[in-house]
Amino acid sequence: MFDSLFQWLLGAGRELAVVIISMVPLVELRGAVPLGVMAAGMPWYEVLPLAYLGNLLPIPFALFFGEKVLDWVGTLRPFTGFVTRYKAKLESKKDQVTKYARIGLFLFVAVPLPGTGAWSGALIATLLEMPKGKALLSIAGGVVAAGLIMLVASNGVLGVASLF
Repeated sequence: MFDSLFQWLLGAGRELAVVIISMVPLVELRGAVPLGVMAAGMPWYEVLPLAYLGNLLPIPFALFFGEKVLDWVGTLRPFTGFVTRYKAKLESKKDQVTKYARIGLFLFVAVPLPGTGAWSGALIATLLEMPKGKALLSIAGGVVAAGLIMLVASNGVLGVASLF
């Protein structure tokens, strides 16, 4: 599904496609890096900065307005169940992040698993009422770490060694 969306976005250019894919919640940089490197054949040193940019661009807005938007989307009948489950998942992760605050938020975002990206991190930071600046720095660091992990996952350990 994401591959066909990426192919469609390629009409606007490979670079813009990577930025747009990395902005999509739940896909984020974790989907954009492998698609850029493997599907579009872009070099990693072009993909990573574009994916970082796209992933981090909406995060300040998510930190300020994310909970309000999520509450509103939850009032729309087709999305009520999804929003309820998503909020429950965030609440279940809240203790892990609260215990270690900024480092917990960094680790939460850095682990490239479904539902642990920058968007979810911003919503958790909002729910925890973390200072926006500190939350943004933790999220940005987590995105950088996730990007490096995805680069290794996309190319394999030996493949990454050959990139340098």
